[in-house]
Amino acid sequence: MAPAWADSLRLRVPENPIIPPMALVQVAYWSDALRKDHACHVLLPNESEGPFDVLFLLHGLSDDSSAWTRKSLVERHVQGRQLVVVMPDGGRGFYTDAKVAGAKWETALAVELPKLVRRWFHVARGPWAVAGLSMGGYGALKFALKHPETFDRGVSMSGALLFGSGEDWRDDDFAREFQPVLGDSPKGGPDDLLAIAKGLDPAKAPRLRIDCGTEDFLLGQNRSFHEGAPLEHEYEELGGGHTWDYWDRQVQVALEFIAGPKR
Repeated sequence: MAPAWADSLRLRVPENPIIPPMALVQVAYWSDALRKDHACHVLLPNESEGPFDVLFLLHGLSDDSSAWTRKSLVERHVQGRQLVVVMPDGGRGFYTDAKVAGAKWETALAVELPKLVRRWFHVARGPWAVAGLSMGGYGALKFALKHPETFDRGVSMSGALLFGSGEDWRDDDFAREFQPVLGDSPKGGPDDLLAIAKGLDPAKAPRLRIDCGTEDFLLGQNRSFHEGAPLEHEYEELGGGHTWDYWDRQVQVALEFIAGPKR
């Protein structure tokens, strides 16, 4: 029976017990690849023992590992799913091993961290899923394309998909910061998503989904990748900009996509 105050406040008290909230864990660990202490946030299911599927959820350029839990309702969206959500800190490194100056972000997060996650938590061996927004959208597709043995499903939301080619950079300050990451001749190299996609056997390609808002400044980059990539993929343009309202909506679509059939 609902308490009297519930009627007065017009609150709905559910008849059945609610799904237990997920555990949010911050893991501080040593990274050999980064040569420093590092951290990630992890959402863990409470209602069963696993082994669980895994989603690596990557943040954008100006965020950190806490962004998804602070700025979206991702914890609510994944409740009831048998899924461990790993949210690593990618700095401002575009999930790339720097060529001239910077850190080995790809090695740290696409190679080293999955091994640690398997050691820490009761998870399936894989392959797993990876998704991200903006810088993280680029990182998600790159991880899936270059490491399909670990990530067989990749989702980009508002991704900076031409970053690795050195094309369509916004201004000189951006170029000065990231030229040391990619080196002098990035087009066609190991961080150019179109070049990677063209060199991949379609039969061994991961399942990919790409979406972008029609008011997003990165829409042109998403269209270019969609039109140029020879691999089968989902592509969608929707109303919205480069905002957390958009990403909170689209991460729900991403969760449905990764819950579908694996490669």
